[in-house]
Amino acid sequence: MDKRTFIKSGLLGFAGIIASSFTARGMVSRILGKNAKRRSEFIQPGLPYAFDALEPYIDRESMELHYAKHHATYTQKFNEAAKGTGIFEKSIREIMGNISNYPLAIRNNGGGYLNHSLFWNMMSPVGGGSPSGILRDAIERDFGSQEAFMNEFNTAAQNLFGSGWTWLIIKDNKLVVTTTQNQDNPLMDVVADKGFPLLCLDVWEHAYYMKNQNRRKDYISGFWNVVNWDYVSQRYTNWQKRNTGIA
Repeated sequence: MDKRTFIKSGLLGFAGIIASSFTARGMVSRILGKNAKRRSEFIQPGLPYAFDALEPYIDRESMELHYAKHHATYTQKFNEAAKGTGIFEKSIREIMGNISNYPLAIRNNGGGYLNHSLFWNMMSPVGGGSPSGILRDAIERDFGSQEAFMNEFNTAAQNLFGSGWTWLIIKDNKLVVTTTQNQDNPLMDVVADKGFPLLCLDVWEHAYYMKNQNRRKDYISGFWNVVNWDYVSQRYTNWQKRNTGIA
């Protein structure tokens, strides 16, 4: 390979990486952005890693069933329920914020669509460890320490009766751990703790039963090994910019 070809190949590869990055960011923006618009349907985002990428903490079979069956079904039923309601031109955040105005099928399936779209990004094959920077500072400010936060999150997830989700949210400018039943989320106007979601964990049995059976505690413990703190930190930074007038 001559020098010119080598340089050209390198530039093309770099451009591909940048394009992929903007595509991923654009996907999240289309899901949550205030100005996001849709013409005819809500699209299930692509899984950002292979089905087996989170092993041994989350197994391939569970991931494939969870994404390809459960999330896909929520997306399909959300689209079916949305027909004739006039919400296709609204952002998902607008819909969640006024969910009490819509039929229960919108609440259940729209929640399942959004919650899972967030959840996949909360994890990464190179995740784990601890948050850094301003997110770490905020956790230490509001919980006392990273360990205290994790203990509170673990307890909430373990003690949530039945099916639902555990969340780290921003509520009244403070980090708070909360839970929701079924497919509700903190963006909905029907939940007790409303706020901006930073981190979430699905504790429905279909998320972990194939590998862990009834040992929800093991599933929760394994989750910390794949948490995508870069993504969570970026969400916190974006929220700060929007709420301090920086952006």
